[in-house]
Amino acid sequence: MAGAIVSKEADMGELWVSNIQKEVSDDEIRKFLCGYGFPSFDWIQRIDGTGASPAALLGFDTVHGYALRNLQPRVHNLFWKNRRVTVQVLPERDEY
Repeated sequence: MAGAIVSKEADMGELWVSNIQKEVSDDEIRKFLCGYGFPSFDWIQRIDGTGASPAALLGFDTVHGYALRNLQPRVHNLFWKNRRVTVQVLPERDEY
């Protein structure tokens, strides 16, 4: 988990990845992000939206949002699988 701060007491971090191809598998998303230093996510929720730019909400049970914010610039607006992906860290639950 290079670059990430991990703690068993950490609030769950969430990462929004949009404009991904619908056909891209969960494992491909995991491999892509891990290749840029992200830890492996614990769960994924696919969001179809209007169909033009599907997204995925990724959950990290033991990684703080601030650790994800440090990694986010590595992949935000990166061209991957013929699309420019948007990657955003969602505010932690107590930040709402």
